[in-house]
Amino acid sequence: MKVKVWGARGSVPAPGPQMNRYGGNTSCVQVTLASGDELILDAGTGIRTLGLGLSERPAISILLTHLHLDHIQGLMFFPPCFRSDAAITIWGPASPEASLEARIGRYISAPLSPVEVRELPCSLSFADTPASEWEIGGAVIRAEAVTHRGPTLGYRITEGDTSLCYIPDHEPALGTPLAGLEPEWISGFDLARGADLLIHDSQYSDDEYPDHVGWGHSGVGDTLAFARRVGARRLLLFHHDPLHTDDFLDGLRADARERWGALGGEVEAVEAAREGAELTVEAAGPAVQGNRDLVRTGGTNRGAEVSTTG
Repeated sequence: MKVKVWGARGSVPAPGPQMNRYGGNTSCVQVTLASGDELILDAGTGIRTLGLGLSERPAISILLTHLHLDHIQGLMFFPPCFRSDAAITIWGPASPEASLEARIGRYISAPLSPVEVRELPCSLSFADTPASEWEIGGAVIRAEAVTHRGPTLGYRITEGDTSLCYIPDHEPALGTPLAGLEPEWISGFDLARGADLLIHDSQYSDDEYPDHVGWGHSGVGDTLAFARRVGARRLLLFHHDPLHTDDFLDGLRADARERWGALGGEVEAVEAAREGAELTVEAAGPAVQGNRDLVRTGGTNRGAEVSTTG
């Protein structure tokens, strides 16, 4: 399973010279399966550049975690939307308020857009994510509701023995220490358990988080605690705050690695998402279980082999 990050910011795009290394585009991740099929996770502004290279892809699957603007605002600028030969399926969370098509149509319509959804020349279909697992390109997809404002999903993609979990907007702690909670009280626990790679919200430093409790995002300490509780083998810090410069994120990454090492994990298992980074995820042996499902990561118990460039 190959992964490429096209946008790792949260809330709003953050271009500028101080954001060059980690990038300023909002959430968008491309997953290429062994079959050659591709999945696109979220449609933030990063999807525009991704779409420029999809001229040979007639069928495209986009999995939306939720419909906040930073996760869908790239759709209007996604080049395949304007190709008559493209067949695009958009999966997303159900809502009693309105259909997925109607809710996205509020953005792709006047006065926010010069065209309407129904005017796009591509073949466009919308699907609420099933309550059970389903398959795309030979991979098993699972979606579960997670703690964030509005209907919000996390995704788990399993291909053979390899698993990727993507939860870019998530507040599993809500001000409560995760270490003392039973697994059934931790949002996203079953979805992320034992994932070879966990891509997870880490918008705030621990100093910033107390001023943002209830906003739907995690402090880096809670991200590390969540990853440890679920036994994730690799962790990619994601959904960077638009105010966090490259230098700030360098420090956040270094702190997260040091703390992960202090918990008994391998420091190389923690990385901060960078726009343009390419990762290869491979399965490994089972993790070592500890007390109360607290998983110890370290020693020879290596998880997914993740190489990054960009």
